[in-house]
Amino acid sequence: VIEAESIEVVNAAGKTVPATLAGYDHASGFGLLRLVVPVGGKPLPLGDSAALRERDPVMIASYGGLEAASLAFVVSRRSFTGSWEYLLESAIFTYPPAMNWSGAALISPTGELLGVGSLIVADAAQPGTQSPGNMFVPIDLLKPILADLVEHGRASGPVRPWLGLNAEELRGRLFVARVSPGGPAERAGVQDGDIIIGVGAEDVASLADFYRKVWSRGAAGTEVPLRLLQGTRVKELNLHSIDRLEYFRARPSY
Repeated sequence: VIEAESIEVVNAAGKTVPATLAGYDHASGFGLLRLVVPVGGKPLPLGDSAALRERDPVMIASYGGLEAASLAFVVSRRSFTGSWEYLLESAIFTYPPAMNWSGAALISPTGELLGVGSLIVADAAQPGTQSPGNMFVPIDLLKPILADLVEHGRASGPVRPWLGLNAEELRGRLFVARVSPGGPAERAGVQDGDIIIGVGAEDVASLADFYRKVWSRGAAGTEVPLRLLQGTRVKELNLHSIDRLEYFRARPSY
């Protein structure tokens, strides 16, 4: 929704109402919409996603009405690392997979909202297994920032530094898969195919380890020194990080 040209909300009766983006949180991925006029309906209370355990039953509800709703089970609670500078410490993984997963509500047996659908994955049960399912962002991440999103459009406090690169773990190495045009990484000379070796003098062992080391250096605007293998040469580049929102505000398309 952060770069949508228009946003519409459709209620259960099929009524369409325009909406605008009221707030967005890059750390969690939660977006908040403001409807031009009310559409009716009773909001779901926010549940306790931290209490979810493996084998707990849940309902997945997305667009498509009652016929599209499905029952599922929680199969794991573990961290999730995305290539787009994204890390969840305790994501919710469910099985069997729901096809209408994007933005779907994860609902408890007592009708509480426990999470919001983010992805369909091939290894919901455990990494490396053939167990297709879905990943949900826990609703507990929304609770401490909801008031800020409503009032200010974003969470208060320091903003994580953003580098503008997508990286993938492959054969024990961390490859740069893509750099955002005009972003900090591209401006510093990072290229597709580079191998990330470390942050400053510290080696990186995984994508999650890389993010944690970058974020631990300070808020957006801090200088982030990267060690990279570029071709056959080791390079040390200094990236001037930014607030990710600055990039999306400046560019109409990503």
